[in-house]
Amino acid sequence: MKKLFQFITNFFFKSYLQKKQFLNGHSNIITHRKNYENLKNLNDIEYKVFSQSGEDGIIDFLLSNLNIEKPKFIEIGVGDYSEANTRFLYERCSPKGLIIDCLNDLENKISKNIKLWTGDLKIVENYINSKNLIKILEENDFINDIDFFSLDIDGIDYWILEKLPSNFTKVAVIEFNANFGDELEITVPNMENFNRTEYHFSNLCFGMSIKAAINLMEKKNYYFIGTNLMRTNAFFISKDYSKDKYFPNIEIKNKLTVSDVNFRESRDKNGKLSFLSGKDKIEKIKECEVIDLSSSTKRIIKIKDLL
Repeated sequence: MKKLFQFITNFFFKSYLQKKQFLNGHSNIITHRKNYENLKNLNDIEYKVFSQSGEDGIIDFLLSNLNIEKPKFIEIGVGDYSEANTRFLYERCSPKGLIIDCLNDLENKISKNIKLWTGDLKIVENYINSKNLIKILEENDFINDIDFFSLDIDGIDYWILEKLPSNFTKVAVIEFNANFGDELEITVPNMENFNRTEYHFSNLCFGMSIKAAINLMEKKNYYFIGTNLMRTNAFFISKDYSKDKYFPNIEIKNKLTVSDVNFRESRDKNGKLSFLSGKDKIEKIKECEVIDLSSSTKRIIKIKDLL
């Protein structure tokens, strides 16, 4: 009986905190909208409701400027949905959405954080790769008319993105690896079961560089509009929505040196945080093999041979 009482108490307390988190966040974002017209930097409008850092505020700004009130969305890499780039969208306006993750018992875990009956949310538990991506999107009828797309799988993000058609969404948030700096156009190899810890114990060698993300999205008819302050996510807008018309005041900075990245999540060989910073991070993974996307053959090369 005591355990049951504790379970019920914890459930309602968690629900109360999440409701309060949503209401406070929604109120603050509505207030921030008063500043959208004169905004010059995406980082000035960052605000976290359910996103990992300040993405919620940036996403609201981008969608608001494009007059998208109820976005149809896709998010790949959501965990249990306690922190995600689309959760605030889902709870605010109950749109159609598709979320994909390889977490075991995914739907049950997500149902503990949101009310599944309040919106049309499809949940796919699968390990996404470049071979099954399009099939999954087609099976769930999420291949056309997408308003917002988010990709964050700490791995073969480039190869997933490469498979998507041009103009696949209006707004995209793409994870990149700032540890690679802004000069290299590289990504990790296309491995079906890529695991960043297994690839290198430091957890620092994963995903793609910012230059790789910008150049690939350029080919798919997008322009880069900025990153979050943590330098983990890059934001892109379809060229169908010209910057001059929809975001005339935004100043774009695409030079992201290693010194711009202050978070320190590196691990030692025992799995403990080692708190590497600056150029020590790229030095730690210099023996790792990556794909050099600047070469016509997309050759495999060690990072040290590109520095």
